[in-house]
Amino acid sequence: MAVDIKKLFNEELPAALAKNAEDAKTIGAKFQMNVTGPGGGEWNVDASSTGPSCKPGSAAADCTITITDEDFQKLVENPQANGMQLFFAGKLKVTGNQMLAMKLQKLFGYK
Repeated sequence: MAVDIKKLFNEELPAALAKNAEDAKTIGAKFQMNVTGPGGGEWNVDASSTGPSCKPGSAAADCTITITDEDFQKLVENPQANGMQLFFAGKLKVTGNQMLAMKLQKLFGYK
């Protein structure tokens, strides 16, 4: 089932972060999500002690993720298996602190 990426970052993730604010702060990092393609966009996700928040646009981040909208769908479907596969295929680009990318699964696990 395809995910509406814009709805995910503009509505669903901010609501989930607000609901799980204290736990989200334990992630302790800021992420820049750059999803390329027609269904994508740029969002800054703050899961640090000053957050949590998810806002459109770009800002300073500890870890920047760049991925196409098509590959992001695969990542959402099966984060563990597809995440590593996309990373090693060069389709999931991570700059900054790469270890923080492992914490994204927790971030997207909030409901």
